[in-house]
Amino acid sequence: MLFNKPWGVLSQFTDPEGRPTLADFVDVANVYPAGRLDRDSEGLLLLTDDGTLQHRIAHPGTGLHKTYLAQVEGIPSPGQLSRLQRGIKLKDGMARAVSARLLARKPGWLWRRDPPVRVRKRIADRWIEITLDEGRNRQVRRMTAAVGLPTLRLVRVAIGPWSLDELAPGTWGKGDPNAA
Repeated sequence: MLFNKPWGVLSQFTDPEGRPTLADFVDVANVYPAGRLDRDSEGLLLLTDDGTLQHRIAHPGTGLHKTYLAQVEGIPSPGQLSRLQRGIKLKDGMARAVSARLLARKPGWLWRRDPPVRVRKRIADRWIEITLDEGRNRQVRRMTAAVGLPTLRLVRVAIGPWSLDELAPGTWGKGDPNAA
């Protein structure tokens, strides 16, 4: 099943600290997240009871593409976008984007975040689309920061053949389990 994880929600069903979790939104038994999104990231999360599919989605070595929209601080130059695709050395090894491109504007379909991203009048921000074929911890945020473009907001919009489409934040729907 597909779930549009809101900002501030943990990608798990329980939390000893009482923070919002998937259980606050999903009332389906015996499904588990295939991969994770950080608490401060939003967007597509796949939930499944199929262990093989869960491994294929979550394991960084499978090469399944994951596409994100990132609102970054600054105006990305062609050189910065090229560096994201050529590869960046992070503490846990080299990381590269399959693709990285500047968007002309914020996607019109994108919902408002609650709370909103802090806007700084003197520092411009832009949206980029970045696709990865792995998914290490906070990878997009670390990569954009390494090229001088800190991420302000991060929304995963697709995992392999699955996409958010018109799924509203905090809602879930059926995804074709045979699509992968």
